[in-house]
Amino acid sequence: QVQLVESGGGLVQAGGSLRLSCVATGRAVDNYAMGWFRRAPGKEREFIARISRSGGWTYYADSVKGRFIISRDNAKNTVYLQMNSLKPEDTAVYYCAADVRNPYGTHYESGYEYWGQGTQVTVSS
Repeated sequence: QVQLVESGGGLVQAGGSLRLSCVATGRAVDNYAMGWFRRAPGKEREFIARISRSGGWTYYADSVKGRFIISRDNAKNTVYLQMNSLKPEDTAVYYCAADVRNPYGTHYESGYEYWGQGTQVTVSS
């Protein structure tokens, strides 16, 4: 019913920035709260940030607070993750996800019904 496609990943030096995009098709993205997660090599997938359906409320994991910004443009069916002051430990596959139940999203993978395939972010030292 919903397809999510991430883009914008790549290789960046420590201290640099990247902007990830997640485009939704099948249904309008304003029907869902959206979240960003990441999976670093050899580690479990972790929560990064979430945003309410309207975009008026956001929440961040402590590890990225003050460096990353989640936003959305519902007219474009797109959610963004602006990543600043990147560190080598930010290296991971980044995923966007849609929560159809909670208008503010959740911290947990099980709360999200739809997932993108991920985009690789590599931060060099």
